[in-house]
Amino acid sequence: MKPDYILSRHPFEGCVAPFETAGIVLFGAGFDGTSSYRPGSRFAPTAIRAETLYSQENYSPYFQKDLTDLPLHDLGDIDIPFGDKELTLRRIRETAVTLLTAGKKPLAIGGEHLISLPLIEATLEKYPDLRIVQLDAHLDLMDELFGERISHGTVMRRAHDLLGDGRIYQTAIRSGSREEYEFAAEHTRLFQFNVDDFCKIAEELAGFPVYVTIDLDAFDPALLPGTGTPEAGGIFFPEFIRFLEALLPLNIIGGDMVELSPQIDPTHNSTIVAAKALREILMVMASC
Repeated sequence: MKPDYILSRHPFEGCVAPFETAGIVLFGAGFDGTSSYRPGSRFAPTAIRAETLYSQENYSPYFQKDLTDLPLHDLGDIDIPFGDKELTLRRIRETAVTLLTAGKKPLAIGGEHLISLPLIEATLEKYPDLRIVQLDAHLDLMDELFGERISHGTVMRRAHDLLGDGRIYQTAIRSGSREEYEFAAEHTRLFQFNVDDFCKIAEELAGFPVYVTIDLDAFDPALLPGTGTPEAGGIFFPEFIRFLEALLPLNIIGGDMVELSPQIDPTHNSTIVAAKALREILMVMASC
């Protein structure tokens, strides 16, 4: 079942269920080939797993569940052919197709935000009525970035090309060009600066299959400085938990967490926050 380009890794702490019985399958996609400011998110999957060995319990006091009680499996990491964006995206898409065909919910650890695009493509193929919830500092709605139409800064524009109007919900956004904001006003559901307004309307997504993409630069850089494009004015962990609580009534069928660049933060605090965020995401996905 495992593709031959998957590299075995020590699993994320608590993700111990066999593949056959797992409902959610975690995997790493450490690609940062289009990063436009501070690269390094390629190292995130390995760093996050390593941090959980010593610094994190399996039990979530927020959701009163333990990872070891949930049907979670860590597949390993995609072997990324650095310098070959097309092959990388194809491998990510093929991995998602494999997992979705097996009836699993895929959850990817990036890598930069571009890794979401092949995951969304594969998920849309199985779930034509898909909706996307994006927690992010940036709109990522550029039509091109430095002449590239396939980039971490264009990923939601390309997702819109696939889904059409009103099916992408963007929250905690606080950065974008004038053109991106004008595009969002006409084509996406935009909830700026915090998660509060999104949480008020999240239940309107009930009944739809929902893909959740979490860019860690949504967090304030005072909490998580280790990211490629930090933006002042972000959310803190209690707001993140409120966001996850708003997702509980929904049908979450896949997702990703992206844009941790662990080497930028020598304190490791960013990686610790990312690992804890991933634990809580797994709790919610297992409940949806």
